[in-house]
Amino acid sequence: MKKRCSSSGGGGHGSQLLWVVIAWSWIAADRAQAQQAPRTDPVEVAALNAILGRWGTKPPTAWNTTGDPCSGTAVDDTDIDNDPVINPGIKCDCSYSNRTVCHITRLNLQQNYLTGPVPSFIGKLTSMQYLSLAINALSGPIPREIGKLTDLRSLALSMNKFVGPLPEEIQTLTKLEQLWASDNEFTGLIPDYFGIFSDLEILKLQGNNFDGPIPASLSNLSKISSLRIGDLTSGTSSMDFVSNMTSLNVLILRNCRIYGNLTAMNFSQLLTLTYLDLSFNSITGEIPPALLNLSLLDSLFLGSNNLSGNLPDNIGPSLSVMNLVWNNFVVDSSNGRASTRGSDKNSYEPDDANLLGASYYVTSSTRWGVSNTGRFMESPNATNLIYTPFQFNNTLDTKLFQTARMSPSSLRYYGIGLKNGFYDVKLQFAEIFFPDNQTWKSVGRRIFDIYIQGELREKDFDIKKDTNGKSYTVVQRQYNVEVTKNFMEIHLFWAGKGTCCIPFLQGHYGPSISALSVSSYGEEDPGQKKNNTGGGNASNRKISLIVGIVVGVVVLVSLALTGAFVWRQKGKRSELGMEELLSIVGRPDIFSYGEIKSATNNFSPQNILGKGGYGPVYKGKLFDGSMVAVKQLSATSHQGKREFMTEIATISAVQHRNLVKLHGCCIENNTPLLVYEYLENGSLDQAIFGKTNLNLDWSTRFDICVGIARGLAYLHEESSTRIVHRDIKASNVLLDADLNPKISDFGLARHYKDNMTHLSTGVAGTLGYLAPEYAMMGHLTEKADVFAYGIVAMEIIAGRPNFDESLEDDKKYLLGSVWRLHESMETLKILDPNLSEFNEEEVVRVINIILVCTMGQPQQRPSMSKVVSMLTEDIEMTEVDTNMRPSYVPHLQLKSGSDSFFASYSSGSSTQQTSGSQVSSGNNTKSQRETFPLVLSTHSSSEFDEGRR
Repeated sequence: MKKRCSSSGGGGHGSQLLWVVIAWSWIAADRAQAQQAPRTDPVEVAALNAILGRWGTKPPTAWNTTGDPCSGTAVDDTDIDNDPVINPGIKCDCSYSNRTVCHITRLNLQQNYLTGPVPSFIGKLTSMQYLSLAINALSGPIPREIGKLTDLRSLALSMNKFVGPLPEEIQTLTKLEQLWASDNEFTGLIPDYFGIFSDLEILKLQGNNFDGPIPASLSNLSKISSLRIGDLTSGTSSMDFVSNMTSLNVLILRNCRIYGNLTAMNFSQLLTLTYLDLSFNSITGEIPPALLNLSLLDSLFLGSNNLSGNLPDNIGPSLSVMNLVWNNFVVDSSNGRASTRGSDKNSYEPDDANLLGASYYVTSSTRWGVSNTGRFMESPNATNLIYTPFQFNNTLDTKLFQTARMSPSSLRYYGIGLKNGFYDVKLQFAEIFFPDNQTWKSVGRRIFDIYIQGELREKDFDIKKDTNGKSYTVVQRQYNVEVTKNFMEIHLFWAGKGTCCIPFLQGHYGPSISALSVSSYGEEDPGQKKNNTGGGNASNRKISLIVGIVVGVVVLVSLALTGAFVWRQKGKRSELGMEELLSIVGRPDIFSYGEIKSATNNFSPQNILGKGGYGPVYKGKLFDGSMVAVKQLSATSHQGKREFMTEIATISAVQHRNLVKLHGCCIENNTPLLVYEYLENGSLDQAIFGKTNLNLDWSTRFDICVGIARGLAYLHEESSTRIVHRDIKASNVLLDADLNPKISDFGLARHYKDNMTHLSTGVAGTLGYLAPEYAMMGHLTEKADVFAYGIVAMEIIAGRPNFDESLEDDKKYLLGSVWRLHESMETLKILDPNLSEFNEEEVVRVINIILVCTMGQPQQRPSMSKVVSMLTEDIEMTEVDTNMRPSYVPHLQLKSGSDSFFASYSSGSSTQQTSGSQVSSGNNTKSQRETFPLVLSTHSSSEFDEGRR
């Protein structure tokens, strides 16, 4: 028994021992594995060190720089986003490969004043989910390697100096939930691929230089809660894409060229909306009750649209700030700050009321009023007044500039009941918030526009740029202004450029001004006044009318300026011939003859750019260093007063990147002068079939076609009045330094009202570019410009004029050749043989557009906005109907309409306005001839003038 017992006990002990050995082996293995701490992926370590080294940035002391980066605060619960001590900061995920490998998932580098481009090494951090490069001074384009970070949920690029378009590789980041790209210098179209980011909740693009339109694909962003886009420079958009964004909390589409009826929007489904800004668009209709009744809506900005009708009686319980075209709300405000005597001996009255987001007031003398609209998004309680104790080096009036008035959106000053006449307006600025020291705060940019009497005087005005980047330095702008209805308006407008959020989560952007003064010239010509400093007693030229914010001001709605208004009456003098010029809405600056004489070195022959039928064009340099082209109309010129005034009135009333800019004019000494911007690369006709060395490739030619189309679309559909140019041709398209096209020569332009279907008018223009219905019947619509555009685009693609006598008979007339080649399925033979590389699909598309633009019936031709959309593939091509091709008269040959750049540039209108059916062909080059592309009767040829005399 004992033996059995002993034997049995020995077997049980052996089994137990075996299990103990196995258990200990497990424990030992676990301990061994535990002792093997997870290590950061060495590729990511190298990439991180390279990135920080490139930017000269050292990791914080909280990092384990002697060991593995994925340790300490990188793996514990520390909040690196809100701890300034841990900056730069990373977070890691060490759950990979059975907890032996760590990957960097979060990198925060914001507010480190990093400079230079983003290294391509960033693409090595492939497990990154949150990347913040915001609030630095990084520059250059975003590297394409960013597309390798396919796990990214949040990408913050805001408040830097990034340039160029957003790379296409970003479309691979399909998990994005937040994209912050505001306050940079990005350009190009807003990417259509944003529509594939189905999880996107925040998209901020304002404060850049993007082109429109807003892509319709954004309608796929059903989860988005904050969408901010502003200041699009081209294109038009509807609001249809907003319909599916039912999670919206903040929607800002400010100055985005949006059109459409507001009542078409179903606001009742935007139940979470708290902030809506659709200011400065072209929205029509009434304000729907569903919008004002949104229960969470706090701020509503619909100013500067085309809204009409009555306001609904009831508004939602949360709505506290509202701007509807002008202003609302009545409050009282007064102040007692003493006036300041300036070094110019004028008394500047204070304006130091901290006004609300949409308000207006009038001084107690009812002489001046001010309006302010907008709310600082990141700091709703921010003050509209800023102060500095610093002294200013370039002024004796430091006290005037130590305070400034800001506005988050729009700041207007109104002169009320002023005497009609001419005024000298001086606006004085100083940047007192963004410092000169090399910190992230100094990268702040304040960019706004200046309008006076509705005319854009300064586009993208940047105070610090005018002072070579220095703060606490005074900048002054001086303008000649006409008052015709006892009313003056000075408007400072933030279109969305610059930075919106520097300092972080505070409001210090938008227009800012420190002081202004207004002096009356009476009824005299301010241009003449520049050269006449004598006459009259100074004491008789001033009156003690001080306008501004004074004690006991009544605030009727909300606005303001810290600084001053000064009113002075100066000596009176009149000038014959000025009345009509000064009555033009949006008139340009009036230069004295002495200024132009000095700019052109006394009209030196060495400064002549070229000559044309209406006189020479001179290259000039103004006193501020800017280059101009001065068109001098000769005494024998056939351009009359009407064409001269038409050109000034038309081009002064429109502003577009594809229209030539008229700086001003001079009508002294019976020698009319027009002062244009100087365009380095001359005219399109010289670039295409002249003797220049530009050698335009296909991409450039395509961009030129798009640019011309956009300029015409603006004239026809987007400017304040409908305008038909009437003389679109290659010589009337100028090219700037970057080969951007600008339409010029508005002497024959015609305005007409929206309710008019057409104008019946005497025919004017250039043979070879005239639409059939216009040339035959004087029936003028925008479709005449569409036809001419088709001819110009044809010349761009073919690299030859629309008529070339040196070619065979069946090839002399370009338009006929294009149609014949299209009908014979040989479209690509149209292309300039000098183009060795081209996009065949784009070429065919452009040629098809040319054909529909040159159809014989105007109703068959597309609008220019549709042409733009077809070129950019936003809409499908219109089918080419070969039955609508125009007819030709090959036996009728006249001189070519493709006159040279300088001949066109130097003509007030490059072709003469004629009565009846007379047309000037517009060229002095007798070796070239053209045909007129339409059917004429046998008696018609005698009705056309052979050219400019």
